Amino acid sequence: MTYAITQTCCSDATCVAVCPVNCIHPTPEEQAFGSTEMLYVDPETCIDCGACADACPVDAIFPVDSLFGAQQEYAGINAAYYADRKPEPVAGPNFHAWGEPSFPRSLPSDFAPIRVAVVGTGPAGMYAAEDLLLHTNAEVTLIDRLPVAGGLVRYGVAPDHPATKGVGETFARFHSHPRARMHLGVEVGKDLTVEELAAHHDAVIYAVGASDSRRLGIPGEDLPASIPATSFVSWYNAHPEVPPEAFDLSAERVVVVGNGNVALDVARILVTDPAALAGTDIAGHALAALRESKVREVVLLGRRGPDDTACTASELLALGHLPGVELVVDGGDPRTAAAIDEAGTGDKASLLRELPRETVDWSQPPPPGRRIVFRFHSSPVEVLGADGVEAVRVTAADGVQEIPAGLFLRAIGYRGLPVPGLPFDEATGTVPHEGGRVAGMPGTYVVGWIKRGPSGGIGANRTCAAETVGTLLADAVAGALPSPTYPAKAFGRLARNRGRQVVDARGLAAIDRAEQARGRDQGRPRVKFETVPALIAASKGSRWRPAR
Repeated sequence: MTYAITQTCCSDATCVAVCPVNCIHPTPEEQAFGSTEMLYVDPETCIDCGACADACPVDAIFPVDSLFGAQQEYAGINAAYYADRKPEPVAGPNFHAWGEPSFPRSLPSDFAPIRVAVVGTGPAGMYAAEDLLLHTNAEVTLIDRLPVAGGLVRYGVAPDHPATKGVGETFARFHSHPRARMHLGVEVGKDLTVEELAAHHDAVIYAVGASDSRRLGIPGEDLPASIPATSFVSWYNAHPEVPPEAFDLSAERVVVVGNGNVALDVARILVTDPAALAGTDIAGHALAALRESKVREVVLLGRRGPDDTACTASELLALGHLPGVELVVDGGDPRTAAAIDEAGTGDKASLLRELPRETVDWSQPPPPGRRIVFRFHSSPVEVLGADGVEAVRVTAADGVQEIPAGLFLRAIGYRGLPVPGLPFDEATGTVPHEGGRVAGMPGTYVVGWIKRGPSGGIGANRTCAAETVGTLLADAVAGALPSPTYPAKAFGRLARNRGRQVVDARGLAAIDRAEQARGRDQGRPRVKFETVPALIAASKGSRWRPAR
């Protein structure tokens, strides 16, 4: 028997590190790492030890004979990866070719502890904090502008992907680490400056992500109900900066531009039976709105062809197993059919081959039932409407067409925002750096999407953080870090004196307990607090009541 890696793979390579026979590829040392959508177990080499499954932070690895339903496909997917690849030889039948011990991310034993601030508690920031706390004697200050930790794990992962959220439990063990101090609800650039933060630490790592959305630059883009898909994701995940009434789901058809994983997420949530979401941590207001939703059809606009579909194969496969939802390919453009029919085995376009094709008459309302329509070679050129979205004008094989819709979501990518006091590249939406080191600012570093742009999933941040932390530690050993101006306890006083209600690790634990307790009352894993005042009240063990 062998193991197989399944849909929820986060590619952080924890499994690679514990595999005794080097049967999981690509590894971080291989060129393909980061360019494949997931990692794969070689069935010929696997010895069924289960070490990878025990180490996986997102419960993505299972014995092949235990897979059922849609998961069974992953036995073949793992094996297919090795069909034309020869695994690297190992030193013996049961052991890794380990090589000489190396500790590139460590400090000399007699090195005085350094103080490092990590700004952002999403995956990138927490992988960096984990690296520092596990491999060095550094003291780490965790900072986030929201009064709750988690970043993309809490507010970006779809509620029907609970296994993916499991990586948050791995990070949570570092929130109360004896060498970590947490200050949530503090915004750098607003509550305190980059210079002030640097004056209290030897080094600062910015892991602020890419919270903005790319724009299309077309007429009507700013109409009511023309909204970034990322805002919809935040809405159904109870982000406190997106109000409960932000989305009106009274239209029968929604148009989403893009076909990456975010586009698939929002399409899936819109057409999923709300009863299936009732057992997740979806926002209460979103669940209520979906129960009353009139949406029956979601159109996914791909500006290029099926062979350039941006989503991962695993998410596309999973969409095909959504109960009660029909998947349809709009076959009005002959290029679409040709690309699907000519796709080779393993190409994502081939996964669309079994779907029905239909030349959709957009002048008619959606048919009965719920469905998702893939439409390729189709770019939006204008959003039409007076007081809100009424239709989307798109390119077509024979000119332009109008697709009636009451909601238009753009899922064309994230974009970083500048942090006052840091350099910023407007073209890429990132902070210029060298190996994570911010140019011209000793002791200042970046990690995650603000470093490399909005590419790669949760696990990609692990290797990204390793590079940044390695650069920081090399600078520390070289004596290139500036010394803090203030003693260690001064920063906590500074944060509290800026008039914000700061949440520490104990307060975060109180929020977690309260949300889980609310969830137990409703048969759900947790019910999130949806506003900043409610989060702060929960952190103090009290119950927040809205003003009347």
